[in-house]
Amino acid sequence: MVRTFVELIEQKKSGGELSEEEISWWIDGLVSGSIPDYQTSAMLMAIYFRGMNAHETSCLTHCISTSGDVIDFSSLSGVKCDKHSSGGVADTVSIPLIAIAASCGAVMPKMSGRGLGHSGGTIDKLESIPGFDVNLTPLVFAEIVNRLGGAIMAQTGDVAVADKKLYALRDVTATVDSMPLIASSIMGKKLASGADVIILDVKWGSGAFMTGKSEAVELAKTMVGIGEDNGKTTVAYVTDMNEPLGNAVGNALEIVEAVQVLKGRGPAKLIDVILTLCDEILMQSKIVQKREDARTMAMNAIASGDALQRFADIVKAQGGDPAFIDRPEVLPQAAVRLPVCAPRSGFVTSIDAKGIGLAAMHLGAGRQTKEDVIDLAVGLVLDVKTGDAMIAGHQIATVYARTEGDARTCEQEILRAIVIGQAPVPRWQTIVAKISRADGVVTYEHS
Repeated sequence: MVRTFVELIEQKKSGGELSEEEISWWIDGLVSGSIPDYQTSAMLMAIYFRGMNAHETSCLTHCISTSGDVIDFSSLSGVKCDKHSSGGVADTVSIPLIAIAASCGAVMPKMSGRGLGHSGGTIDKLESIPGFDVNLTPLVFAEIVNRLGGAIMAQTGDVAVADKKLYALRDVTATVDSMPLIASSIMGKKLASGADVIILDVKWGSGAFMTGKSEAVELAKTMVGIGEDNGKTTVAYVTDMNEPLGNAVGNALEIVEAVQVLKGRGPAKLIDVILTLCDEILMQSKIVQKREDARTMAMNAIASGDALQRFADIVKAQGGDPAFIDRPEVLPQAAVRLPVCAPRSGFVTSIDAKGIGLAAMHLGAGRQTKEDVIDLAVGLVLDVKTGDAMIAGHQIATVYARTEGDARTCEQEILRAIVIGQAPVPRWQTIVAKISRADGVVTYEHS
């Protein structure tokens, strides 16, 4: 062990490798307060410029994961599966995915957080359902999962305590965009969540944290390595976020879209991602051996109504009223609805996912700071995707706002985000690659 933390900073600054003991000393000191924030900030900057190798990154992740409560799901039967998305716009995947997978026999104990950005997180979306309780006790949560195969509760404040401290310092020292720090932050929380299998959905594109495809693949490889090194079966998919995944951006609006998916409707790209992740969950759970059997099982669960019924049962078990499934008007409703029409004819050549996300956030659908209060009713719904033909005057979106002024401002933001050209363009590829320890990186051909 080095004599002082200054020597440890110097070691990493010079490109040296940190040992397991040194990383553990650092994270323990960060949490206890014995290592001051300014020294951790210096270490973060050294890591930003010098990086960390795979072993260092796995060690850092393990220390983050054990820095607070580690969830014990041993009382749950079966293979426990968790799914994580690196974030995006109109990413309404988790809610229908859990219902479909659970109705097929998978075990999906999902702990989620609140959103910080363009729209709410999964917990915010679920709170738009009247009566839905996200603050379950561990005992109640386990009972629901054992009975129904899935439940979603808010992440406790004591999981991965070190990550909260590290992220706060990364945010103010311009060290957020460091691959080992990003990967350890995400996987530290996942390792503490108690699942046996972790399925990752890593986004790339204009609306994602990783704007480059190769960067997203590298992040996915890093996280898969971390998960496997820490005893978790981990598989990642790299998916497109160059345009919004679904059509709805906003909390109650995304609940409506989740129901549409479970009724066998919904945007094709959103369904593609949901079913692809569900395939993997069913295979890793040993429910089926072949992908085509998993897909058939999931499609049958939707067609038969079993997946929708499972969602209704989970909602009721968590105190919610499932009446919204057939009567969406019982969900929070915006005072103003404004149709947005195409200004001219042509083809959609691109949709700026980030621009659409920010437009929803400006309406009140998301948070700029953790203290902001979300308006669960507001948001927007798109009617077009990249590659679609447009006719001047036809509706391309709907804005749901608190005031007419908010709606008109959002209308202009949507029109700036949707680029119209005179020549058709190809549609974005939804699933780009799959990464696993067994198969490495498998790229998908554009279909």
